[in-house]
Order: sequence, then C-alpha cells, then structure tokens
Amino acid sequence: MALWECAIEGDDAAFDQVEDLLVHQATEHDRVECKVCGAIVPDGYFAIRHAFDEHSRAEYVRAYDATAADVRRREKIKESIEEAADIREAVDRIENGSR
Repeated sequence: MALWECAIEGDDAAFDQVEDLLVHQATEHDRVECKVCGAIVPDGYFAIRHAFDEHSRAEYVRAYDATAADVRRREKIKESIEEAADIREAVDRIENGSR
C-alpha cells in the first residue's frame, strides 16, 4: 500500500491512512488565506477543496498565477483523496481534537 505524503512546504511526513494525513495537515500546519475570497482554511487538501469547490478554475488561475498543469495536479490530488478518504471521519477528528 502506498503511503500518503504531506508535502506541504517540504514536510515529508507519510501516513498509511489518508484520514491521518488530513488530520495532520489541518492540525500541524498553519492555516492559509484563500487568495480569491480571503477565507482562512487548513492548508493541503482542505485548501485545494475550498479553491475548487468555491471558485471557478479561472478565478484560481488568476489569483494564484497558476498554470493549467498546476490546476490538473491539484484536481488529481483532490480526486485521489476523495476516492480513498472518509472525509467525515477526518473532519470529526479535527473538530474533536483527536488525532
């Protein structure tokens, strides 16, 4: 089984369970400000999900000076995580402070 790697700012932490990765990203890294709307969100998957669920691809490209390859890479990350993760479990763990 492949490990789920964090990769935020060079963080090489890796996890067997994708939900553990999501909890790690949301609790061990600073939150980031969305450059489109100013919302403060957890970095990593949750920031990607916010950007692509709340904004158009064009807004993302303009705000982040992103390329089509940048968008495709992040869409693939989002899709891979959503296929494998129990997002509700991860969110419950984050909200309840359990790792």
